[in-house]
Amino acid sequence: MARSALVCGAGGFIGGHLVKRLKREGSWVRGVDLKFHEFSEAEADDFVIGDLRDQSTCRAIVDRRFDEVYQLAADMGGAGYIFTGEHDADVMHNSATINLNMLDACHKRDIKKIFYSSSACMYPAYNQEDPLNPKCSEDSAYPAAPDSEYGWEKLFSERLYMAYRRNYGLQTHVARYHNIFGPQGTWTGGREKAPAAICRKVAMARSDDEIEVWGDGEQTRSFLYIDECVEGSIRLLRSNFTGPVNIGSEEMVTINQLVDLVADIAGKRIGKNHIRGPQGVRGRNSDNRLIKEKLCWVPTQSLRAGIEPTYQWIETQVRRNAA
Repeated sequence: MARSALVCGAGGFIGGHLVKRLKREGSWVRGVDLKFHEFSEAEADDFVIGDLRDQSTCRAIVDRRFDEVYQLAADMGGAGYIFTGEHDADVMHNSATINLNMLDACHKRDIKKIFYSSSACMYPAYNQEDPLNPKCSEDSAYPAAPDSEYGWEKLFSERLYMAYRRNYGLQTHVARYHNIFGPQGTWTGGREKAPAAICRKVAMARSDDEIEVWGDGEQTRSFLYIDECVEGSIRLLRSNFTGPVNIGSEEMVTINQLVDLVADIAGKRIGKNHIRGPQGVRGRNSDNRLIKEKLCWVPTQSLRAGIEPTYQWIETQVRRNAA
């Protein structure tokens, strides 16, 4: 019999790619989200438009013992959404409510294997002040001091999933995502993340133009291409390792370097106009020692190899939008 899977957040960027991967494997997939995917047709066998903040919706979609549940649904976005402080109450309430409801529904259906997508935003800000030497090993999470309410909610939900594992025997698996990017993701409107925002700005610029960069551009990050994110997530859920574990790249770059990379791919000379804006921590990079030890796997694709198709896709969206 085909493996059955439930993907919560299937109308989003990562969820949409995950559904496609599971379908290629031959799984029967139900997707659920507030909306259909904006950039591609739903490939799930069953796609439910529903609000997971509603307990009755969660009970209705968890109507069988799925072999796998992937809980990706959350109120989230890039720095322009997370770090302004204007959305803190919604971010915390919406995401926590979804996780509370989904765990309760899965427990009552005796579903065992559940994946939860946490975030590197839960790591302490005090370990990420040096842009060249951030500390993001899994054991550095405490004493807790995330730099955003989004990070605090992720940390709470991690503990919630682990508590359900201890108390009720659910096989929960927790991943800490580090800046996932790729085609068919949000690229404009305020919730997009840095790679998409920079690709959009470069695509809209002419050679020798300047684009706006928040801060001095010397803040560091690592960015993981979507295909490797999906691979790592599936491997984690199907393993005996509970996590939490980083799923990210160790190829750390400054935001200025990211701009230069995108400009080179676009074949343009692009200057930088550094302006005030939300930046988050000064440095962040995935520490992959634990995932290598536990899953015998690490992401290997270079940042450039992922940015190339991402830029091409966003450039196409920019042209279509202009037309």
